[in-house]
Amino acid sequence: MKEALESIRSVVRQQLESVKDLKELDNIRVKYLGKKGELTAILKQMGKLSAEDRPVIGQLANEVRSDLEHFLENTSEKIKSQLQDAKLAAETIDVTIPGKTAPMGYKHPLSIVLDEVKDIFLGMGFSVVTGPEVEKDYYNFEALNLPKDHPARDTQDTFYISDDIVLRTQTSSVQVRVMENQKPPIRVISPGRVYRSDALDATHSPLFHQVEGLVVDKGVTMADLKGTLETMVKRLYGEDAQIRLRPHHFPFTEPSAEVDVMCFHCHGEGCRLCKGEGWIELLGAGMVHPWVLQNCGIDPEVYSGFAFGVGLDRLAMRRFNIDDIRLLLDNDMRFLQQF
Repeated sequence: MKEALESIRSVVRQQLESVKDLKELDNIRVKYLGKKGELTAILKQMGKLSAEDRPVIGQLANEVRSDLEHFLENTSEKIKSQLQDAKLAAETIDVTIPGKTAPMGYKHPLSIVLDEVKDIFLGMGFSVVTGPEVEKDYYNFEALNLPKDHPARDTQDTFYISDDIVLRTQTSSVQVRVMENQKPPIRVISPGRVYRSDALDATHSPLFHQVEGLVVDKGVTMADLKGTLETMVKRLYGEDAQIRLRPHHFPFTEPSAEVDVMCFHCHGEGCRLCKGEGWIELLGAGMVHPWVLQNCGIDPEVYSGFAFGVGLDRLAMRRFNIDDIRLLLDNDMRFLQQF
């Protein structure tokens, strides 16, 4: 009987090494531990043993049963883990797969436009940089020439986590971090989510997306800024697209400008889409303020630069004639599957 028990333990261990599914595992469990199983049959013969052999065989039988249950449990967990891994592998969506080759067969309009913007600027020698969305007040405001008592903060006031920590209102904070840690020449774009205390409506959202650009080098002028923006707009909207710069004020640029694109619907003649003006406001831009350069440790007497910031949501809305920003955020599959 002792040899039979040891044989069962050895045979079961060998069999479990090749088990591939839970059904096969359950068959082994029934064969050896079931009511009519081989181990159960041996235990039923314990009464035939002598008083001297019964305790020894009984202890061995309990050890073999415990070992079998342990082997079976471990094998069960191993099979379940393998099945789960196989299921997850089959369901995995590779978010890096572009456009129509993605498993869902569509791509978010923001992702489409962002990829195009990245390609445009990478082709002009820019790098793509990112930074924290939960930002220090210094990087979001003060280093950009917006001290705590500056009235321009009222239009950008964001969600505060503490007196010195905010949800960033612009990705300009990333530009400050770049200028602090990199010597000119600098050519970067910084895309990402930003937050402002705006009421949600067709054209405003407390959460939206920006792409900001920064160039710092010797001899950079407004002509470089205009040429860069013209290249972006023509690549996005076609070679016949035109822009114009209007004087404006931003605390972190001087001089500053609002940049309009000629209405792609009426081509400057005036229509409902552009409210009869022939032009549609697209972004803000300007030459980096000398104080901002100085705050970041760059000598404004040697270097100059330009910066611009554009709402990615606005670019996508213009590109695809979307008239409500909420459509970009609602995750409505009926809308998203159009892209």
